[in-house]
Amino acid sequence: MELRHLRYFLAVAEERHFGRAAARLHMAQPPLSQQIRQLESELGVRLLNRNTRRVELTEAGAAYLDRVRAVLSAVDDAGEEARRVAAGLQGRLSVGCVGSATYSLLPAVARRLREELPGVEVAFRGEMLGAQQVAALQRRDIDVALLRPPVDDPGITVRTLRSDALIVALPDGHPLTARTRLDVTDLRDEDFVIHAERDSAMYGAVRRLCDRAGFEPRIRHEVVETSTLVTFVAADLGLAIVPEPVAHLGVPGATYRPLTDPTARIDLALAVRADEDSPVIAQATRVLTQLAAS
Repeated sequence: MELRHLRYFLAVAEERHFGRAAARLHMAQPPLSQQIRQLESELGVRLLNRNTRRVELTEAGAAYLDRVRAVLSAVDDAGEEARRVAAGLQGRLSVGCVGSATYSLLPAVARRLREELPGVEVAFRGEMLGAQQVAALQRRDIDVALLRPPVDDPGITVRTLRSDALIVALPDGHPLTARTRLDVTDLRDEDFVIHAERDSAMYGAVRRLCDRAGFEPRIRHEVVETSTLVTFVAADLGLAIVPEPVAHLGVPGATYRPLTDPTARIDLALAVRADEDSPVIAQATRVLTQLAAS
């Protein structure tokens, strides 16, 4: 028995006429009649009562018809699902986000993925540092990472999405808030709150800015999460240099000022495994790249 036999039987059962069923199936009537007789022979039951004018289902045929419809529907659904999965339109996706992208980009990313890939179940992990994201990609705990370069791993492919200006987060009422723009040298005698991870992109960026300005930052507090960093600033425990999107956090007690140095910037990038061949991840990469460019 093959699926075609079930489709032949379904056509005859629904049309109640071999001629109309044959026309529906784009085949001649004699071969159709022969295929139905073979099906009945294989099952060992009569499915149809035939006369010169009409075909009627036997009780066994009516019961068989219900199951045939369910089987063919399941087969069609399976085929459609397979095509959607192959096209990257159905499946699961896990996205890791660096802290600043969590606040500024994640809402737009979530909306766009829902709109363009409604059949993909997306899970987000926020406030991940770059090294954590690379390790999670390697373990296949996440599929896509929104992180701050550099990434020194040949097994990871990195694509820059945009460049964010670095700004200064200050406690409300700090004397430097009286200025509209700040030079890095203005921060020479200030206490810093900084990311604790030595291999984090922001830790390196802050140290390089201060080195170019001729001083070593006076680090008073080290934190892991960006939201905690800004909360420490709001509590007047120091100031911080952060990517501009961090201002979207809207933490009460924190004020932001731009830097005069136009080169004080840090990239935001999309990272995936270099050997990745998942259609879902390819679709997600397309959507995120288009979103960043818009």
